[in-house]
Amino acid sequence: MPTLAAISTIDFPFRIEQAKVKQRVQELFAPSFPQIEKMMGAFDNTEIKTRNFCKPLDYYSSKHSFQEQNEDYIRISLEYSVNAIEACISKAQINKEEITDIIFISTTGLATPSIDALIINKMKLNQNISRTPIFGLGCAGGVSGFAKASTLAMANPDAVVLIVAVELCSLTFLQNDFSKSNFIGSSLFADGVAALIITGEKQKNKTKNEIRFIDTQSKLYYDSLDVMGWEFLDKGFKVLFSQDIPSIIAKNIYNDVSTFLEKQSLKISDIKNFIFHPGGTKVLIAYDEALKVEGDFLKNTREVMRDNGNMSSPTVLYVLERFFNQGFANGYGLMVAMGPGFSSEMVLLEMKNN
Repeated sequence: MPTLAAISTIDFPFRIEQAKVKQRVQELFAPSFPQIEKMMGAFDNTEIKTRNFCKPLDYYSSKHSFQEQNEDYIRISLEYSVNAIEACISKAQINKEEITDIIFISTTGLATPSIDALIINKMKLNQNISRTPIFGLGCAGGVSGFAKASTLAMANPDAVVLIVAVELCSLTFLQNDFSKSNFIGSSLFADGVAALIITGEKQKNKTKNEIRFIDTQSKLYYDSLDVMGWEFLDKGFKVLFSQDIPSIIAKNIYNDVSTFLEKQSLKISDIKNFIFHPGGTKVLIAYDEALKVEGDFLKNTREVMRDNGNMSSPTVLYVLERFFNQGFANGYGLMVAMGPGFSSEMVLLEMKNN
């Protein structure tokens, strides 16, 4: 079965305390948003301590055109993708020429040629690499990318599949958008880059831990297209998300997970490692109350959220990295993330300490 060979993530040099972001947002919103005082508690309710930002805080107080923001998106995405990939290749103990496929995941900027093409050109990777750029999956992209890479590795036992997930959410901030969605987004979202390598079964596993892909499931919830996404404006990407997200999760997650696991004759109690995208505090509460797993089964998820904020698609991969580097229980692992559509993505893993 496909195996996770290595994973690496990026800590940007402009990590900032949530309290400082809160103060700056209050200064920006106050002149045009009379209800600002009543809403500032949203920053504290996230339980975020620091945010992973790709730009210094002063950048967000200045006006930037969509063109400027997107040019920054392309430049920063390429630079830090290469950094993450080089670290990942080193950890996997492979040569870059061995990479057979690249999957690039992002929803926070636009590029044609896509960023994967820029990466291949910059790093002088094999010109015959199979490319799969993925746009529009939002927070669900990390789990979906893992599943798609594993499917490729199942089809080709010699495969060495590189996944790169990049989201620069902070670059989509619209300074003059005083909507509630933009305000809540300013309290929650951050930037992240993750790179993974998944190998086919003929490739030798060189890691001390063994994390193998077993199965995957995607689900699109009917009549929920307006729950999460972007509205594309002349001035840039306007964030859209509904307050109904936690209730949708609470209503569906138990049956969705149970049905998925039943395909492998498993129950929720058989899962030892829960690798969940955090979403936000209310989403975590919905997971807790619906799944009723004993103990703090979302500890790594909470810590990633606390230290980084919601980085959209790479976030769940930061959670996976914590399991990979800091240890896990022998047994099954479950990756879960929700995204636009409204949709869910799940991956079942077998995890073993060698």
